[in-house]
Amino acid sequence: MSGTDGRSDANTGGGKAAAAPPAVTTPRGRRPVVAALMLGMALAAIDGTIVSTAVPQIVGDLGGFTVFSWLFSGYLLAVTVTLPLYGKLSDTFGRKPVLIAGIILFLVGSVLCAAAWNMAALIAFRIVQGLGGGALQGTVQTIAADLYPLRERPRIQAKLSTVWATSAVAGPVVGGLLAGYADWRWIFLINLPVGAIALWLVVRHLHEPSRPRPTTRPKVDWAGALAVFATGTLLLTALVQGGVAWPWLSAPSLGLFGASAVLAALTVVIERRAAEPIIPGWVWRRRTIASVNLALGAMGLLMVAPTVFLPTYAQSVLGLGPIAAGFVLSVMTLSWPVSAALSDRVYNRIGFRLTAIVGMSAALLILLAFPFLPYPGEPWHPALLMLLLGAALGLFQLPLIVGVQSTVGWAERGTTTASVLFCRQVGQSVGAALFGAVANGVMAARLLDAPVTGLPDDLDAVARTLEDPGALSAAATDYLRRAVDAAVDYVYIGAAGAAALALLALITLAPRRFPVIAETPAATAETTGPTGPTDPTEPTEPTEPTEPTEPTEPTYGTAPGR
Repeated sequence: MSGTDGRSDANTGGGKAAAAPPAVTTPRGRRPVVAALMLGMALAAIDGTIVSTAVPQIVGDLGGFTVFSWLFSGYLLAVTVTLPLYGKLSDTFGRKPVLIAGIILFLVGSVLCAAAWNMAALIAFRIVQGLGGGALQGTVQTIAADLYPLRERPRIQAKLSTVWATSAVAGPVVGGLLAGYADWRWIFLINLPVGAIALWLVVRHLHEPSRPRPTTRPKVDWAGALAVFATGTLLLTALVQGGVAWPWLSAPSLGLFGASAVLAALTVVIERRAAEPIIPGWVWRRRTIASVNLALGAMGLLMVAPTVFLPTYAQSVLGLGPIAAGFVLSVMTLSWPVSAALSDRVYNRIGFRLTAIVGMSAALLILLAFPFLPYPGEPWHPALLMLLLGAALGLFQLPLIVGVQSTVGWAERGTTTASVLFCRQVGQSVGAALFGAVANGVMAARLLDAPVTGLPDDLDAVARTLEDPGALSAAATDYLRRAVDAAVDYVYIGAAGAAALALLALITLAPRRFPVIAETPAATAETTGPTGPTDPTEPTEPTEPTEPTEPTEPTYGTAPGR
């Protein structure tokens, strides 16, 4: 791609041309592959929302109320810690086998979940599902970047964003219908026809031409993979269960944090010695990738405020029912894909970095506006803010993902995409733990001087108490509602702090223009070994980057020879 617009890093190349995905012969040839990607993403996107609505029926059938939260925590752990592994495997062996394995593993986990006989078995099988979900999330995003050239990537990313938006609305409805009128086991069995169609489309229509045969057999860093898996598992377990299953300063929390720190140091040693590390050092040595990782990690942190605490606010403060509270949140998922789809009109003029800065600056102001909402207020007040927040975050996230994927070639794109998603997932886990502690701390402080005795002492217990209007006097109920309002206000202030961290990462670390690789016909590109080039030093002048050459990239969506 030539730099037709000197202001835009989306249109700048420079240096030695490196291979980028060549255009498929016809857009029609890509349609089955895009359909497969959307169906695969739907499996992962709808999972959490459809399961959450059936929790009462699941607990009523299997028991295990004290540990049911692991239905979500176990899945999240498995997805998060496997993302780096699947990213590296897709760069080494290709996207297709990794995506096929992920779909199959997810469907096997779904069948096992439907057959679960107690809560422990269901949690274990949810982890199996998560092992497949990690492959789905990372590989689908990588193939989406492979499939389209830079100028068309907003189209596929907008479609994938639409899948998430639709799932956020449809998941609770479908889950509630199946749990109420059929059986909760159908929320897992419904994955089978969707996954089967996606699997058939991938096998039939996703073709990766053979690349140059390596001179040496590709090596998989299994020791590094195990170390990353163990470190992530211990750290996320400490974050998810701390303050819930045990106090933060208790022996289990301190032990898990200490063990995860030791394993993290061991992981660094293993990865530095590995020939083909799961998390290569260049992911953090290149300013562009490192800044995007940190920025999206901060975004994961701030996303906890609307997704976790807004429904509680809508029900406990505004007095809405669960479905209405869900719709207050869902408006964010309506504006997000629209903003993402239109973001290319912005970053083609001002660049990836500046577009993301504009989006996150708007998100910062919106988050700071939440504490100024009137008490108790009207439902449209937070709904309007969420509509604006979705538009701001769509303008922030998509340019960063498209931009960072465009700075690497095929042999590094899977690892790069996985690192971005991994940081975002870790940010969400840290945010859930951090903001949960903030909310409960505010609640505890407000309840110390409560007008009546015998009140609950944490946010979850208060929310359950407020569901029964006759349990408390009118004065006590109003006091608790105001306490919840204050707790959520502080959470949103914390989320604004996370937005400021994202801005700081972009302003101080990200280059003014992303070093986008010039897209040229793959046939003219130089080729290297199948594991990609050695780690380059990021260019000091982003407008004239010197990028490594990449192996010939596959053409997707058409059969070989067509």
